[in-house]
Amino acid sequence: MSTRPMQERFEHLQNVISSQRFLKKQGLGNEVPFFICPFDPKEAVEMEKTEKRLTNKLKQSGIQVLSINLYDLSITLLKERGIFERILETEETRTKDELKELLQSVLDPEAHLIPAIAGMIRESDYDVMFISGVGEVFPYIRSHNVLNNLQSTAKEKPTVMFFPGDYTHSLESGASLDLFGKLQDDKYYRAFNIYHYEV
Repeated sequence: MSTRPMQERFEHLQNVISSQRFLKKQGLGNEVPFFICPFDPKEAVEMEKTEKRLTNKLKQSGIQVLSINLYDLSITLLKERGIFERILETEETRTKDELKELLQSVLDPEAHLIPAIAGMIRESDYDVMFISGVGEVFPYIRSHNVLNNLQSTAKEKPTVMFFPGDYTHSLESGASLDLFGKLQDDKYYRAFNIYHYEV
């Protein structure tokens, strides 16, 4: 998580994302153009505002953002499949594990979530994709699963995932996404911390 003031982070994100180096995926050494923007979960509301402000500012510079909120997308998918109301009705009678299992199967990244994102990618003329809502969809959608499954779908343009927690790299344990700074959301090696990317 970055401890820099939000305005400073906003300026860094704006400078990086609007740069040709970033948009043309330079300096990545053939890696997928995935970037993690970690933040303290306590700053979720502030970060949401920052993301919207960033999207508007980039748009003014002619840079189109495809914004995907995983929570909103999940609700849309459940409604499209006609099971949203049923889940709400049976929620009280199911255990947390049963509910988690149900949501995991109907929102499986490989079978449902990524094809939906792929459709949005095909229909959009964009320069960079933002993914948010990561904390809201935990534990039935895991961020590393989304990134793993997106690798073949979203490799043409940069993707920034706004992540409520830490993205750490160490020689001993490799790289890991630690959701809320506590839950290790498994190993994911192929993304870059956007705060470490310079233009």
